[in-house]
Amino acid sequence: MQELKPIRVFLEVAALQSFAAAAKSLRMTPASVTRVVARLEEELGQQLLVRTTRQVSLTSAGAVVAARYRPLVEAFDNVRDELDREMQPHRGRLAINAPMSFGLRLLPRLLSSFKLAYPNIDLSVMLTDRLVDIVAEECDLAIRVSEPPRDKSTIWRKICEVPRLAIASPSLFERYGHPDDPETLDPDLCLSYGAGDARETWRFRKGALKRSVRTGSGIHSNNGDFLYSMVLNGAGMAVLPRFIAAEGLKNGEVETVLPDWSVPSLWLSLYYPPYEALPPLVATFTDFFEAFLADMDGFEF
Repeated sequence: MQELKPIRVFLEVAALQSFAAAAKSLRMTPASVTRVVARLEEELGQQLLVRTTRQVSLTSAGAVVAARYRPLVEAFDNVRDELDREMQPHRGRLAINAPMSFGLRLLPRLLSSFKLAYPNIDLSVMLTDRLVDIVAEECDLAIRVSEPPRDKSTIWRKICEVPRLAIASPSLFERYGHPDDPETLDPDLCLSYGAGDARETWRFRKGALKRSVRTGSGIHSNNGDFLYSMVLNGAGMAVLPRFIAAEGLKNGEVETVLPDWSVPSLWLSLYYPPYEALPPLVATFTDFFEAFLADMDGFEF
């Protein structure tokens, strides 16, 4: 800002203890530096610098002005630099939140490719299965695998649907048999997913038929991989995203419960603070995320 120029010139002279050195640093003439400082002293009504043939030093008033203004100018420059970085789509820092299971399976590959494409964008990645307060926790965006959102105060961008399956291990079927209807499921064998204490409700559909099953309270967790491990150990059955169970389904470690019935899919979404428009860095990541998923091989939702 032009209003800060006299202060900047004065601070540079004070720091270098030389009008000539300050002029060289600021790409000004020594005469111009002298005039700017003299005008500032006139406006403040105080002598700020003592000039001798050998050096320039601060007066007591100059020391006060330098001490008060230097941190303000530095803070202004820091804010300006930060805003400049945010307005550049290929340089800056991005804070991302993602769910644990999805993040561990997909993000290493995605973010490695992103860093190759955008080496000057620094990434801060937090993995958690709870729905974060994206404003309070200062995230630029979050990746969520969840039911369709009901929060109207933030912005959600649906990327695709994430199919879910009810699964169990063959050993569980050997002990209890194959159920033929959701109503025959034993709630005590239904492992519950959720962030709170409330038990999960599974909603099954086959054509026009609909059934709901309330899970038991024996095992409840907010992490899909933990529940999948419990399923592998024969502790019960769980409704999980297909990408968690895909490998186990292929090698026979788990099987689908009630294969003729379906459960509602989840959404893979990008979740933002209430921006009026996406900041350039966030828009850059959003475009890359969508393109990467569209071109990705070897990952099955």
